[in-house]
Amino acid sequence: MTEVAEQTFDCSDIDQYLGKVIDSSPLREPLGNNDIRRWVQAMHYPNLAHFDPAYAANSRWGRLVAPQSFPIVMDDGHGTAPSCVGKIENSHLLFGGDEFWHYGPRIFGGDVVTNERVPFDYVVKNTGFGPTCFQRGDNFYRNQNGELIAKQRSTAIRYRASAGGDTVNSAEFEEPEWTDAELEQLEERKFAWIQMLHDLGHDERWWDDVNVGDQLPERVFGPHTVASFTTEWRSFLFTTWGTLDRRELNLEALGFTKEMAGHENDPHMERINPELTDGAYFGPSRGHLFPKYARKIGMPRAYGYGASMGAWVTDYLAGWAGEWGMVVHSTANYRGPALSGDITIQTAEVVDKMVDEEGRHLVQVKHLMENQKGVKMCVGVAEIELPKKKG
Repeated sequence: MTEVAEQTFDCSDIDQYLGKVIDSSPLREPLGNNDIRRWVQAMHYPNLAHFDPAYAANSRWGRLVAPQSFPIVMDDGHGTAPSCVGKIENSHLLFGGDEFWHYGPRIFGGDVVTNERVPFDYVVKNTGFGPTCFQRGDNFYRNQNGELIAKQRSTAIRYRASAGGDTVNSAEFEEPEWTDAELEQLEERKFAWIQMLHDLGHDERWWDDVNVGDQLPERVFGPHTVASFTTEWRSFLFTTWGTLDRRELNLEALGFTKEMAGHENDPHMERINPELTDGAYFGPSRGHLFPKYARKIGMPRAYGYGASMGAWVTDYLAGWAGEWGMVVHSTANYRGPALSGDITIQTAEVVDKMVDEEGRHLVQVKHLMENQKGVKMCVGVAEIELPKKKG
């Protein structure tokens, strides 16, 4: 933490929360199969195991199962709540990254998932926004049996509100235009990855058959639109009125400007006028869908959700691993958002193979997410467990 940053950007209020459990917003009803279906549809993940009952009946689980990316669907802040505590006066926030650990238990319709939130740490650095707080917090997702499903360590990027508008590139205000021929080619590229899911089906992807240097099949989706971003938003259960016992939340008390704070997720206003609590239209989240507000925090036009990018990473790797594999650990460092009009391209390379201390056969991959211009959106590494052939 530099002396200059400390003098100009006071983050000391965060200290009192570190290492202590904070309030959460539990679901009022068990999760349903349609919650799972809505999620995979919004995340562009057409894996039949998660939405088709006949296919799922023949899977290793014998029924519909949620994807590994699913636990954050029940959280009222995409998992960023424990990384956004403490007041930073006149500040804005962006989702900066995720690290996930997956422990084995899966989520099914009828389950009740809870989240224990613990703020972890923070550091202040100088960036293009000026002094910037990188704040991390942990989420522990458990089912009704107390089994730990996953741990998510989220990173929030908090910076002075006045810095947001100064960083907007006006040359990026207009969306790129795609010709009919280009869109047709995109559909072919998209389906190539979907075909990979169909080809693997219920079969194993054997650890023995994977080699260092192997390239995972390219995954493409988009172009992103305000409509597709809205579909993502609506797949998070907290965006539906009455789904959670919402925690007390005062965004102005966190240092958000009055213009951006509003009543998003306010449990009292939800009972008076719930439309005012909807982050699609009011509050800090509306910048995702309205360019006017996106530009106030440094984005040139409507942009996607960091939590969705984390899900795209998990789904991409889990889809390749197949139903007998599992993503056990992953990092995702967000470099830039999905902007309306852009496409997202995911690739990965196997960089190592190993057997860990638990006897699990793992492959390590480096993954990359970028847009059609080659601009990096997300980078990271992941370890994936795959089955080993006998004998």
